[in-house]
Amino acid sequence: MDQSVAIQETLAEGEYCPQAVQGVLCEGDSRQSRLLGLVRYRLEHGSQEHALFLYTHRRMAITGDDVSLDQIVPVSRDFTLEEVSPDGELYILGSDVTVQLDTAELSLVFQLPFGSQTRMFLHEVARACPGFDPATRDPEFLWLSRYRCAEPELELPTPSGCNSAPGTWPGYATIGGGRYPSRKERWGLEETRPQGAGSVLFWGGAMEKAGFRLMERAHGAGSSGGGARGAGSSREMSAAAGSRECDSAGGSNFDGLRPNGKGLPVDQSSRGQDKPESLQPRQNKSKSEITSMVRSSTITVSDKAHILSMQKFGLRDTIVKSHLVQKEEDYTYIQNFRFFVGTYNVNGQSPKECLRPWLSDGVQAPDVYCVGFQELDLSKEAFFFHDTPKEEEWFKAVSEGLHPDAKYAKVKLIRLVGIMLLLYVKQEHAAYVSEVEAETVGTGIMGRMGNKGGVAIRFQFHNTSICVVNSHLAAHIEEYERRNQDYKDICSRMQFCQLDPSRPPLTISKHDVILWLGDLNYRIEELDVEKVKKLIEEKDFQTLYAYDQLKIQVAAKTVFEGFTEGELTFQPTYKYDTGSDDWDTSEKCRAPAWCDRILWKGKNITQLSYQSHMALKTSDHKPVSSVFNIGVRVVNDELYRKTLEEIVRSLDKMENANIPSVSLSKREFCFQNVKYMQLKVESFTIHNGQVPCHFEFINKPDEESYCKQWLNANPSRGFLLPDSDIEIELELFVNKTTATKLNSGEDKIEDILVLHLDRGKDYFLSVSGNYLPSCFGSPIHTLCYMREPILDLPLETISELTLMPIQTGDDGSQLESPMEIPKELWMMVDYLYRNAVQQEDLFQQPGLRSEFEHVRDCLDTGMIDNLSASNHSVAEALLLFLESLPEPVICYSAYHNCLECSGNYTASKQVRGSTEQHVVSPRPRGAEGTETAGKIQQKNHLDENILASIFGSLLLRNPAGHQKLDMTEKKKAQEFIHQFLCNPL
Repeated sequence: MDQSVAIQETLAEGEYCPQAVQGVLCEGDSRQSRLLGLVRYRLEHGSQEHALFLYTHRRMAITGDDVSLDQIVPVSRDFTLEEVSPDGELYILGSDVTVQLDTAELSLVFQLPFGSQTRMFLHEVARACPGFDPATRDPEFLWLSRYRCAEPELELPTPSGCNSAPGTWPGYATIGGGRYPSRKERWGLEETRPQGAGSVLFWGGAMEKAGFRLMERAHGAGSSGGGARGAGSSREMSAAAGSRECDSAGGSNFDGLRPNGKGLPVDQSSRGQDKPESLQPRQNKSKSEITSMVRSSTITVSDKAHILSMQKFGLRDTIVKSHLVQKEEDYTYIQNFRFFVGTYNVNGQSPKECLRPWLSDGVQAPDVYCVGFQELDLSKEAFFFHDTPKEEEWFKAVSEGLHPDAKYAKVKLIRLVGIMLLLYVKQEHAAYVSEVEAETVGTGIMGRMGNKGGVAIRFQFHNTSICVVNSHLAAHIEEYERRNQDYKDICSRMQFCQLDPSRPPLTISKHDVILWLGDLNYRIEELDVEKVKKLIEEKDFQTLYAYDQLKIQVAAKTVFEGFTEGELTFQPTYKYDTGSDDWDTSEKCRAPAWCDRILWKGKNITQLSYQSHMALKTSDHKPVSSVFNIGVRVVNDELYRKTLEEIVRSLDKMENANIPSVSLSKREFCFQNVKYMQLKVESFTIHNGQVPCHFEFINKPDEESYCKQWLNANPSRGFLLPDSDIEIELELFVNKTTATKLNSGEDKIEDILVLHLDRGKDYFLSVSGNYLPSCFGSPIHTLCYMREPILDLPLETISELTLMPIQTGDDGSQLESPMEIPKELWMMVDYLYRNAVQQEDLFQQPGLRSEFEHVRDCLDTGMIDNLSASNHSVAEALLLFLESLPEPVICYSAYHNCLECSGNYTASKQVRGSTEQHVVSPRPRGAEGTETAGKIQQKNHLDENILASIFGSLLLRNPAGHQKLDMTEKKKAQEFIHQFLCNPL
C-alpha cells in the first residue's frame, strides 16, 4: 500500500507527496521507525521546492491519523542523500539500503527496505535536488512557515552546551508559540496528537529566512500557556523560530548537541517516549479493534517484485530479476499452507446466527481465510449509492466466526454493491504477505451496474502469487450464455496495478494460484423440478451433475478453461425457504441448483474438503466451503543470496557496449471497415538481437499519448532478453469518446506509432483504415435530418450534417424539414413497445454483445425488417445509443433548470415546454424513449426508481466538461426523470 496517501492527508493546500518509504532512523545503538515522505510545493512562477517530511507512525499508515510529524528537512543546495556501506559490514546485494542524509546542520542515517519502492523514492529525491546552477535562484522555503505557530506561549529550555540566551537555540531568536490549527484549517497538522510522539524538528541547509523547532510537551508540564483541557487531553505544541545567522564558513556549530558528531539536537526526555507502537488506535473504526491491517507494501527477500532496487544497476535490475525468476527453484522450497475458501449468498439478510459451523468446521485452524458474499444488500440505496451498513455487520460476524485456535489479521476487504470478499491470514504469516491489490468489475447493464460482476484480491504470499475472485453471475436458467460472457468480462477487465508503475497491469491469469468462488448461478437443465428433487432424495448426485450447466460449459471449453472443481457430494445449495431446509415453495418454485461453487487453478493444490453447511438458515442459499492444502514457494535465504551472487558475477562479464537492435515482423497495419464498439486486432512480433533491451511506444512531439484514443498497443512497453520474441497486439476500438469525430471526418483511422528502444533507435509503425459511420456517436439533431440510413449517405453529407450546429425554428435555413425524432431511435422504441411490454428485468438484464452488433448494423443500414434480437439486447442498444450522443437528449442549456425544478412536477413540465421552443422537434428530443419505458413499466411492473436512475444519467449530463455527476446532482436528475415516469403525459 502507498503510504504517501496518509502523508497527503496531513499536508496543506498546494503541497503534494509523490513518494514515501518506510525506514529506520539509526542513532548510535537506537533504531526508530520513521515514514519518509518527499513533499513538493509549486511556486507561483512555476518552479518547485521540495522538503523531506519525517513522521513517526503506526505499523501501517492508512490515514493521516496514523502519522505524527517529527521533522522537516528542506531539500536545499547543500542537501545530499547518498547510499553508504555500514562500517565493518560486508556489502551484499539484496540487503537493506543504508543511506546518509547530510545538510550544513545535521547528518542522519536511515536503513531503507530493499525493493523497488526504495529505488523509486531515492530516484525522486535525486530529481528534487536543486543542483548548483548559479543562474538558478536559491530556494527560500517560505511555504514551510505555515508549520510554525504564532501565539506567544512557553519558552523552550536551553540544552546543555549551548551558549545562548534562555529560551533560544543557537542562532535562533525566540518567537511566539501556540497550538497548531487543525488540518481542516489548512495547516497540515491535527489539533491533537496521540501521546508518545517525539519532538518535531525543522532544519535545513539553506533556510536563510526561517528555521523552526517545535516540541510537544506533556500535559501538565510548563506554565499556564497550555492549560489542560481535562484528563486524557492530547499534548499541545509550543514553538520557537527565527532567522539563521551564518558565519563566513556558511554554517553553525551544533556538534555539542550530537552524540558522536551525528544525530539530532533533541530533548532526550521527550525522545525517549517515541514509541509508535503505543499510538492510540484510530477513532470510530471498530474494524481495527478486531485485528490490525497487514502491511500490503511489506518488502521481503522472497518478494519477486522487489528483488532488485539498487539505483546504480539500471538495465541490470531487470536482467537480474529475469534470471532470478528463471532460477526460482534453485533457492525456494515448497511448503503447504491450509486455505479456507467460502462463499455465501445471503439474500440481503443481516447475520442472525453464528458463522462458526461454516468457518470453523475443521479441527485444524486454516492459515488463510478467503470468504466471499453475494447479495449482501438488496436495497436501492446500496444499488445506486454503494453504501450499506451490512458490510460492517457481516465483517464483524466473519471475524467472530474465525477458528478460535488462532489469531488472524485482516489483509483486505473489497466490495462492489452486494459482492464482498474478505481475506485473513494468521498473524504469524502477515510479514510474508505483500503486494496486496484489490479490484472490481461490474457486469450489469452496460457494464455499470454492480448487482452482478466480480471482486478480486491478489497478493504475494512468500514467493507465490495468489488471486482470489468472488463473482455473482447473471441469473435465470436460460441465461447461461450471459453467465459465460460475465465470466469472460471479469477475466478481461480485471487488472491489478503493480508497485512498479513502469510494469503493465496484472490480469487474473498471471498468477501462480487462482481461487474462484461465488454464486455462479449455473442451473440444472432439461429436468423438471420433481425429477431434480427425486434424484436429490436418492442422493444420486452423479446423475444430477450430468445436467449441470457449469459442467456442460466447462466441458465445451467456453468458461473456466484450465480450472478444476472437486466432486459435488452435497445436495444443491439453492433454493430454500428462508429459515428452513425446505425447497422453494413460492409461486415461482425454483428448481434446486448448485449455484454456489468453488474452483481453482494452479500447481501444488490439494482439495481436502468441499461441502455445504445446512446448519445455516439465514438465506435462501446454503453456504459452501472448501479447504485446500496449497504448496507455496518459500525462500531459503542462504540459497537465494548464493543464486543472486552467481547471477551478478555472470553479468559482470557481459559486454553491453552494443546498441540494441530488433526486427519487426510487420510495420504497416490496415484496419478495414471499422465499426462502432467492435474490437479489431492486428498483431506483430518483435524479435530481439543479442543485447537485452527495454522497448516502449513513446509520444510524438506535442502529443499527450503515444497513440490516438481509439488505438492501444498491448503491451506498450517491456523487456526482451537476447534472441527472444514478444507478440504485440494493436487493438482498435471506437467508443462514445471517439465516434463523433470519426463520423464527422474530423478524425480518421490514421496514426503513426513510435517504438523506442532504450539506448537504441526508433522504429515507426503506420496505422491506417476506414471507419463506417454510425448513428451511434452522431448528434441527435443531425440524425433528424438524415432520412436515409447513415451508411447510404455520402461521407461529405454525413460530415456536413454532423458539424452543423443545432437549427432553430426561425433561422431561415434552406435545409429540408427535419423529422421529429431520429428514425433509429423510433425503430428501437417501437420494437420494445411491440415486443417487450411483458419482459421481466427490462433495462436491467444485459444483452448479448453479438446481438448488439446486429442491432447496430440494422440501424445503420436501415434494414430494420431483419432485426432479430432479444428484448434485453435491444434495450441495451437503446441505452448505449443515448449514452453515445455528443450532447444528451436534454440540452446542456436546460441542465441546471431541470435540476432546480426536480421534485416540482408543474415546474418540470414548464421546463419541458420551454425546451420545445429551442429544438427542431415540437417535443423534447428523445422523450419517446423515456415515455415508452414508463408505459412498459406500468405493464410489467418495472421499478420506476431503477428506470429513473438509468435514464437520469443518460438524459441529463453536466455540461461542465462532461464530468460525472456528483451524488446530489445524480439524485436530482433521477428525481426529475422519475416525475415523468410516475406522471406520464
